[in-house]
Amino acid sequence: MHQHMQVPPLEGRGRCNYVNLPLINGDRLKTAKSLVDKAIKEKKVFSVQGPYPVIRAGLRARGWVERRLPRPSVPRPRRHDLETEATDEGDSSDDDDFGEEVERDDEADDLYDLMSRLVRNETAYFYWTTRRDSVDCRSLRKDQMTNHYAKAGSFTTKVGLCMSLRNLQWFDAADPDTFFPRCYRLGAEDDKHAFIEDFRRTACTSLLMYVLEKYAGDSEWERTRKVHDAKSHGLSKPRKQHAKQRVGSSIIDNALHVCEEYMNSLEHCDIDMTLETTPTLSEQQWKVFLQNYYLVIHKGLTIEGCEDYVERCKCMLEQMRCFCPQMETDGLCNIWIIKPGAKSRGRGIMCMNKLDEIMSLVDADHGIMNDSKWVVQKYLERPLLVHDTKFDVRQWFLVTDWNPLTVWFYRECYLRFSTQPYSTHTLDSSVHLCNNSIQKHFQPSPDRNPSLPAECMWSCSQFRSWLAASGRDDLWESVVVPGMQKAVIQTLLTAQDSVEPRKASFELYGADFMLGRDLRPWLLEINASPTMAPSTGVTARLCPAVQEDTLRVVLDRQCDRNTHTGGFQLIYKQAAVEIPQYVGVNLLVEGTSIRRPRAPVYKPLIQSHPDPLSKSSSHRSSLISSHCISGKENQSEKAKKAWTTLSSRKVTLEKSLIFQPKLRKRPHRLVLPSTCCVLPNPAELHPQKLSLTHTQPDHPPTNRTRSKLPSLYHPTPSLDVINLRPGQAFPSGRYKHEMHTVNISYPVLRMQKYLSLNHRRAMDTFTEREGPKSS
Repeated sequence: MHQHMQVPPLEGRGRCNYVNLPLINGDRLKTAKSLVDKAIKEKKVFSVQGPYPVIRAGLRARGWVERRLPRPSVPRPRRHDLETEATDEGDSSDDDDFGEEVERDDEADDLYDLMSRLVRNETAYFYWTTRRDSVDCRSLRKDQMTNHYAKAGSFTTKVGLCMSLRNLQWFDAADPDTFFPRCYRLGAEDDKHAFIEDFRRTACTSLLMYVLEKYAGDSEWERTRKVHDAKSHGLSKPRKQHAKQRVGSSIIDNALHVCEEYMNSLEHCDIDMTLETTPTLSEQQWKVFLQNYYLVIHKGLTIEGCEDYVERCKCMLEQMRCFCPQMETDGLCNIWIIKPGAKSRGRGIMCMNKLDEIMSLVDADHGIMNDSKWVVQKYLERPLLVHDTKFDVRQWFLVTDWNPLTVWFYRECYLRFSTQPYSTHTLDSSVHLCNNSIQKHFQPSPDRNPSLPAECMWSCSQFRSWLAASGRDDLWESVVVPGMQKAVIQTLLTAQDSVEPRKASFELYGADFMLGRDLRPWLLEINASPTMAPSTGVTARLCPAVQEDTLRVVLDRQCDRNTHTGGFQLIYKQAAVEIPQYVGVNLLVEGTSIRRPRAPVYKPLIQSHPDPLSKSSSHRSSLISSHCISGKENQSEKAKKAWTTLSSRKVTLEKSLIFQPKLRKRPHRLVLPSTCCVLPNPAELHPQKLSLTHTQPDHPPTNRTRSKLPSLYHPTPSLDVINLRPGQAFPSGRYKHEMHTVNISYPVLRMQKYLSLNHRRAMDTFTEREGPKSS
């Protein structure tokens, strides 16, 4: 009883919980501090989200210290409940979260946990997370690394991959239909109509293949149907009811006509057809056609006189193979697989083979129409089988840069088998979906071949041994691996402009492939954050090696370019470009129209022929002559004196004066070109020079150059450059001038001023007063 009594705390002391404060060894603390100080100095602090013990161990072995991310206060929803594109592109197992909790409890008192506490306030320089939105790439510094790229959903979601590969023609001459099954968005109206046309056309080709195979003596479909009927006891009676029923041969005629029109459209033979042209089959006729098609394929009814169409069907199918590279894998049942656009691990996937059922699913779910995240893809009905069992291939590849695009391909992969024998007569997910998260809920079929593994996984070496047993081992290196590499590169090229490139980022992807009977790989989807859980013996060996080799490429290779990269090999490195390649979906041409050059404009040069000057004008002429005859010093002093006296007065101009900078060596000097100069008659001002010109007619005339133009800083032409045109006539008539024009070819600056009557009189007074003194 006393053991359960609570003793009140002593007064003045607080209660302490010593259970949560473990004793710390001094030597261990000293060791932890030294390792932490070195890691901080070398910027080796990392954070990992999720159960990645191999990544943690690899980084710690390289001297990194983990800074644990804060634990969420609210339990995080399980991965299979997330449906958004940003958080649900990965392919991880359902028990990932539990593995993380066990690991953290085991390391509570470990040295690494102590070091993690010492760096809890430091900056992490390496992030490894399972979700892309856990770290904002835009807020990271250049020296911080993360294992995700922003906006990579353009090829890691079903919708994104479907839309990206449609732009492959802008990057490569390859056809996406040669490695990616036909895919449509159910939420988009144009894609929905294209899918309906594709479904109907595939039904026509499937019917022709049925006729050819049924009467060629080797009908695989008939054999598999009999096996399926033997195992399904409830299907034998309904088939007997339709045993005597037959379908008319018009169904074959309609199928041949539809295929012929499709080939004509591909060859552009229908360009002269108008929009009012009636279609081959009306909606009601298509409805009847599909009902008869279902009776023949699914119910086993026969067609009247179909043996007469064998040669026509064979010829038509040979022509269609040139335009439809997926015809060999389409099969006879016209099965389509409906996928949610942003889910992984096979969740929500359904297989259907009737058009009305698919359309009713679309019409019933309004969310499909709103977000356009559901896609419908043609199912590969004739894949390569191992012991009559379907499988797919998981292949890893690593992207270390998007500009230039740098891709690393892992040498090893693994196969995932279904638990049930393959058959197109059933649409059960245990037969058609090979995801480990789906197949682990089913028990292997008793009819399953005992050579297949109980864990439903093979390594690529085991698969190559199986190929070697049938004499096809060389096809792995010559067909399978090159086909997967080419599909990966072409997919990344189409999505290059959509992904945000970042030099310090990288990302590991998991691509899922199926192999055709000719071992040609077909890309199904690409997953971000592929599962690394050691669920089987195969993944327990391969997944740790992939993670360790990833660290070698992204960390060790930065220090030593010749370091060993493990199983990764560089398969593509794009030439460096400053600007990413243009997608080509929105073509735009920008430019300006070419204008015709304008002809040069010649402005008139106004020059005056003044009348005989008055007395004041004569004094001014003599003053100018005396300046020309006298020495250079005397001329300069008198010119400065005369110009200073004149410049102190306010002058307004009646007509425009045009100023031009004289030379670049003297940019502040303004020059008056001959455009605005009113020059006096040389015969009146300088009779000596005029007579000299007459006596020497062979002497070339002196041209006015820029250096000889009148300047505001020279007094000689200071009054001659002014065009004097008074508003009224004066008795003296001294300012009446006669004008003529010449052309010039250099640009000028124009000013508008006016000369008042008072200043004109002041200049006359100045000339009369200064004239005799100067002479």
